[in-house]
Amino acid sequence: MVPPPTRRRHHTGVIGVGVTKIDDVARLAGVSTATVSRALRGLPTVSAATRRRVLAAAEQLQYAVSPSASRLAGGRTGSVAVVVPRITRWFFGVVVEAVEDFLHEAGYDLLLHNLGGRERNRQRLLRTAALHKRVDAIMLVATPLRAAEMSALAALDLPGVTISSGTEVPGWPCVRIDDVAAARTATRHLLELGHRRIAHISGDPDDELAFSAHLDRRRGYQEALRAAGLRPDPALDVESSFDIDGGTRATEELLRRGDPPTAIFASCDEMAMGALTALREAGLRVPQDVSVIGIDDHALSGVLGLSTIAQPAAEQGRLAAKMLLDPLAGRSPEAGMSTTAAPVILPTRLVVRESTAPARAH
Repeated sequence: MVPPPTRRRHHTGVIGVGVTKIDDVARLAGVSTATVSRALRGLPTVSAATRRRVLAAAEQLQYAVSPSASRLAGGRTGSVAVVVPRITRWFFGVVVEAVEDFLHEAGYDLLLHNLGGRERNRQRLLRTAALHKRVDAIMLVATPLRAAEMSALAALDLPGVTISSGTEVPGWPCVRIDDVAAARTATRHLLELGHRRIAHISGDPDDELAFSAHLDRRRGYQEALRAAGLRPDPALDVESSFDIDGGTRATEELLRRGDPPTAIFASCDEMAMGALTALREAGLRVPQDVSVIGIDDHALSGVLGLSTIAQPAAEQGRLAAKMLLDPLAGRSPEAGMSTTAAPVILPTRLVVRESTAPARAH
């Protein structure tokens, strides 16, 4: 009686069962070991008849393909590079977690590159051979590129996808929201509540990575004001860093300028949280004295009662990961999922909470 098989690993790109070797599969199928390897890896250089014979022999001998070893044998790494400006920001953290979950289910590893907001980190990553032969694909999350970096990226000749605002890479799909429309909706909500002196706190123009979402959101804010017959007031538009501290500093600057606004639209929820802090410390009540709204629907927004424009951060990550992996696996994109440079724009929605209310008479 033949003893029960036990699994063992070979250096041929497959996992053997029992004492079976790739040579055994080759002898049973009547082909070379190289042909067995090519057939089990699904390479097109093997005829259909030969592939069927090899698969039948492998099944009879209980011989199975190892996905990881097969990728390595085919020149694949099984890894995807994900580049983010700052992993500590809520949006980027949510996106990366969703991408990692999707990649893990598909058998891929995530190679995270956190630029930490530094231009030199982006240059070192994209202008050198840091990614060469280390990954199968690249995902850029809100990471604008300069001309030299675009050239270096093209030289890698890897598939890729972008998420959120940033540089459009030729031939790469993009997943994002409409930042202009989101800002218009936020500002229109304040206008419909009767506010006319609406301030805007936005991103830092000196940001090293030239993060651009705040520029689109400023445009949406200004468009909504003009549509209501109001002229944007530069004194009500303050720039600072895209985080809680930045929102606090921007709001403090607004209050120092005198004649405070009745409402504040912050370009992200973290800045809006900073605004809440500054207003409280100044003795102003939200929303009785000043209404506040942001963009994101941060995990803490509900706890703080912050009105916001909710964007599907996790869904952007999952969808981008699927758009990236489908071509690698030889699958066609699903209906509505473009693999061209035309962006896939996901919807946003207004979430009204306690931080916005009708304007009081001043």
